[in-house]
Amino acid sequence: MKIVAIIEKGSDGYFSIHSEDHLGNSFFGGFGNSVAEAKEDFRTSIFEAIQEQRLDGRPVPDMSEMDVEYHYDIPSFFNFFDYFNVSKFAEYAGINESKMRAYKSGTSYPGERTMGKISKAVKSITTELLSAVL
Repeated sequence: MKIVAIIEKGSDGYFSIHSEDHLGNSFFGGFGNSVAEAKEDFRTSIFEAIQEQRLDGRPVPDMSEMDVEYHYDIPSFFNFFDYFNVSKFAEYAGINESKMRAYKSGTSYPGERTMGKISKAVKSITTELLSAVL
């Protein structure tokens, strides 16, 4: 079972995860002060949905077959992957550093073209990391 989870930073500063996927009548969601906390709460909601399925005598999916695909907004991405230096990332992506900081904090949002640059940079970094051998 593939679950698509959307992670966003709210105006209140908390991170939330929601999904349109569900198990029976149970939808998945999570909240936290950080993305890591929200992910833990999200996993708990999946576990609780499975428990509810069992109690109702309905079929339960194999946990090893459950795959969560996380989709991040910019503030959530940099909160979870906090080892990325925002200044270096902005330079790598060809984006103004102060704009990148505003995107990271959630005080400003990138347009479609800039979002394309950010996405391209993330994919490029992923490819570089996957090809690295230590």
